[in-house]
Amino acid sequence: MNFLAHIYLSGDNELIAIGNFVGDGVRGNKYKLYPTEIQIGIQLHRRIDTFTDAHPLFRRCTKRLHKGYSHYSGVIVDIFFDHFLAKNWTTYSDIPLDIYIADFYNSLTKNIDLLPPRFQNLVPIMIEGNWLLSYATIDGIQIVLNGMNQRTKGRSKMNEATKELKEHYDAFESDFTLFFEELIEFSKMKRIELEKQFLE
Repeated sequence: MNFLAHIYLSGDNELIAIGNFVGDGVRGNKYKLYPTEIQIGIQLHRRIDTFTDAHPLFRRCTKRLHKGYSHYSGVIVDIFFDHFLAKNWTTYSDIPLDIYIADFYNSLTKNIDLLPPRFQNLVPIMIEGNWLLSYATIDGIQIVLNGMNQRTKGRSKMNEATKELKEHYDAFESDFTLFFEELIEFSKMKRIELEKQFLE
């Protein structure tokens, strides 16, 4: 899953959400260097990724892309799934998406010193471009994929993947909807387990 989903799946604790947000930037046991609730978020991030990568619905989505994008297919589906979460946000939250995102940006800014260095540099760029809100439109996804392709120096050709998104839009959305219901329940269960493990 990509940024928006990881944040959403963290529940109401802002430090767990921050940990989940930065999870990809913390390797091995380095999570122990962070405050306890951020540690929970990092661990939750890892469990979400493991569940996602092994799930048949997620794998079915990556297969639609594998011929053109090989091992980048999973990254692309992560981004597509954030699109469907943002697009259908009212199904999952009573808080309007723009307000939810603005609150999270404020939380990041307030806690910027707790973030890994790469994320300290990334967050101002993310906020300026309002990346999280941009996921709600295909044009926004195109901008994200353009940036990802640039970071791979054009090797991934991820910038072309909106073609497949449009071509298989209903199938991707249907798979996301079924998958995300399961992921929400899984994440709740794992979050409770981690809070007991770390906080009690």
